[in-house]
Amino acid sequence: MREFIVEADGGSRGNPGPAGYGCVVLDAATGETLVETYEYLGVVTNNVAEYRGLLAGLRAAHDLDPSASVHVRMDSKLVVEQMSGRWKIKHPDLKPLALEAGRVFPPGRVTYEWIPREQNKRADRLANEAMDSEGSASSVRQPSPAADSVAAPVADGKAEADRRAAKAVASPGWAPADMGAPATFVLLRHGETPLTPQKRFSGSGGTDPALSDIGREQAERAAEALARRGTIQHILASPLTRTRQTAAAVAERLGIEVTVEDGLIETDFGAWEGLTFGEVRERYPDDLNTWLSDPEAEPTGGGESFAATATRIAATRDKLVAAYAGRTVLLVTHVTPIKTFVRLALGAPPESLFRMELSAASLSAVAYYADGNASVRLLNDTSHLRP
Repeated sequence: MREFIVEADGGSRGNPGPAGYGCVVLDAATGETLVETYEYLGVVTNNVAEYRGLLAGLRAAHDLDPSASVHVRMDSKLVVEQMSGRWKIKHPDLKPLALEAGRVFPPGRVTYEWIPREQNKRADRLANEAMDSEGSASSVRQPSPAADSVAAPVADGKAEADRRAAKAVASPGWAPADMGAPATFVLLRHGETPLTPQKRFSGSGGTDPALSDIGREQAERAAEALARRGTIQHILASPLTRTRQTAAAVAERLGIEVTVEDGLIETDFGAWEGLTFGEVRERYPDDLNTWLSDPEAEPTGGGESFAATATRIAATRDKLVAAYAGRTVLLVTHVTPIKTFVRLALGAPPESLFRMELSAASLSAVAYYADGNASVRLLNDTSHLRP
């Protein structure tokens, strides 16, 4: 008898909120990945999303071989205990899903195992991809061309949607290698200070201004948006006052402590601190022209060059990617560090720093995979700041 392993997960950003599931079907004998699937579910609870992931995984396994046995691995204690018969199912939304899951295979052909979240990274990653898609069609990756024989679908609403998702076959040539869940850095620029609307240089060598009233309101709105997102697991902040205040607003909303990371500090602009661009051009025209054309050039008075900033940010990135592999981390920092994270991820030249707009309290995001590749997922999102 053939045996499959099903790894499944689901999540909801808000509980209830925008939700999705992900699941993986593997050959238990070879470890080969046969099916990967995920789907955006709309607004449901976290537990409903987990059950929908289980259903999709069981149906995908059934389509591959209805005579097989299945071992389900999930990090949901609730689903595992309920489907194993050790816990009662009291919630009315979960009872029909559990009954459906129990009917996919005959009794005794499915076993359940609870695993820690870090051992369920693939399904978790797919569930987050589903939530990120917010309404796009369900997607499937089927890396093995040997898994292209499936049974006919049944037309019964949600079950049919799950079955179609499990049957869609992606071209094996385009199937990505499994790199596991990436380290995702959500990059939040601090809120406004009194210097921000005046467009004055404000780096690490200046007066270290605090947030203005507008900046504090922006930080609160960013905190609400991140709470709705629901995926932040850690918060790190630059040591400067404006970033620590912004991070504190988010931390209070999410119930997560802030860790200060010196590598996230803003560039030191030397003698230009507190001046506008026009004032710098008037007082230090030659130094400014050199700085704009040469990433190795330092601001007047011994500030930090863009090249030095890039070296610092790259080292900080490597350290944090290693420390937070597979996790989503909020980095509360400044204009130059955020632009540098993005530039390095894109492999763009240093002059690209001057071609990015980055507003106060804006959100950007970069994901880092185990093979060293990076994916820019968001840049300068300010939708949460609109009335």
